[in-house]
Amino acid sequence: MLSAFMYLASGCSKFLDIEPVSSATDENFWKTQEDANSATNAMYALLRKALNQASGMAYYAYGDLLTDEITSSTNTDFNPIVNMQLNTAVAASETWRPAYQLRRYDVFYQAIDQANRVIQKLPKMDENAFDNVSTRDYYIGEAYFVRAFAYFYMARVWGTVPIITESVVPIDAVNLPASKESDVLDQSQADLTKALTLLKWSNIDQDDFALRANTGAALALQAHLSAWRGEYADCIEAAKSVLESGEYSFVGRDSLNYRSIYQGKSNEGIFEISQNGENEGTNSGIGYFSLAGPYFRSLTDPILRISQDYIKTLFKDSNDKRFKSVFDMVYNGNYALCTKYANVKFSSNASNANAIFKNNIIIFRYSDIKLLMAEGLAATGKNSSAETILNEIRTQAGLSAYTNEEPLIEAIFSERARELFLEGHRYYDLVRLYKHFNVYKFPEGKMNQSQFNAKKYFWPFDPSLLSANPMLNQTPYWGTVNM
Repeated sequence: MLSAFMYLASGCSKFLDIEPVSSATDENFWKTQEDANSATNAMYALLRKALNQASGMAYYAYGDLLTDEITSSTNTDFNPIVNMQLNTAVAASETWRPAYQLRRYDVFYQAIDQANRVIQKLPKMDENAFDNVSTRDYYIGEAYFVRAFAYFYMARVWGTVPIITESVVPIDAVNLPASKESDVLDQSQADLTKALTLLKWSNIDQDDFALRANTGAALALQAHLSAWRGEYADCIEAAKSVLESGEYSFVGRDSLNYRSIYQGKSNEGIFEISQNGENEGTNSGIGYFSLAGPYFRSLTDPILRISQDYIKTLFKDSNDKRFKSVFDMVYNGNYALCTKYANVKFSSNASNANAIFKNNIIIFRYSDIKLLMAEGLAATGKNSSAETILNEIRTQAGLSAYTNEEPLIEAIFSERARELFLEGHRYYDLVRLYKHFNVYKFPEGKMNQSQFNAKKYFWPFDPSLLSANPMLNQTPYWGTVNM
């Protein structure tokens, strides 16, 4: 059966309007190009659902909250997460708790299962159902991309997870042991390699550019996958292809232009998850958790606290356009506001109630891939070329060229910290910085080097997963502590 949740993702293009698809049997569904398109859309809808778990915060909880970006939280559910107390107890009935949802991988496997269905079913459809065979193959390429992305993402979060490459009903009843991290990454690479043979630079519908996979999105994923594995020659090659494609470019760092990146589909956007407050829900997501008045009028203090001292240390040059465009240091003497996600309206202006945020989740963008290429170049001893790219980013921000104030590789990661603040990258950057370059910058109070070496940086599985699947073992560090 096609699941009832096979709906179209919400957002700004026509493919994202909410339009539920009835539970049709396989026998009467896989008939037309429209069916294939709907099935493909469902993968993105489920991927969006996975990254919006925990009140719309999953993407940022995994990528930002455990780092030096966030000091504390006024929310009692999120504060243990911010402090990396990921074994916090949750009652079995309290499935709405962020810790419960963030420790489970269910929705990622729903997206994978939908990708598996597309991969299995579309080659069996009548070729005459499509405008042309390349359209059918493009949809299949998108499925391989989504599956590659999901496995790569889970490998970074949990390390070891089960590998499923065929559709199974129901997917959440499958009991399989977790595969090694290297095997999960191998699966991601195999899927990505296949995707790159099927995708093109142009989407089937150009209105979906950045919102659905194309060659640029697949190459950006390749650059990140290769960097995560320390395979920097491959990282450089993939990043170079993206940057030289002519499809993407810088967005100005003045306030309005810079913040347009986060509203989505800017010139920098390579792959992003379209968001819509009416669908994702009000009073949720990174805007809700990171803002306060005057940007978010119903809160006088942000739920996630960003230290002013940290921001002042990170942005040593107060002339940095990014600092001036998306940070507010005025409202409170201790904490800063990051206004990247201040694209908000209220369903009731009179009462300032039900904030609706209209910001996409920006997975990959031009400046990210620029700096990832600089990282690869520095890692392989091509320092001059790395400096050139680093200085391009600094020039955009209104800064002078790099000096030897800090080692080049650390300067590149510092630039990523400034450029990609609160964009879901910092956690993985800090992992790479230590694993590949032996530079440790995680806050000691959250995770010290001994704990890192014991693989605390992988999230635990929720106890409910272990109870349901006796073949699953707890992740290494968290198997040594009480859950």
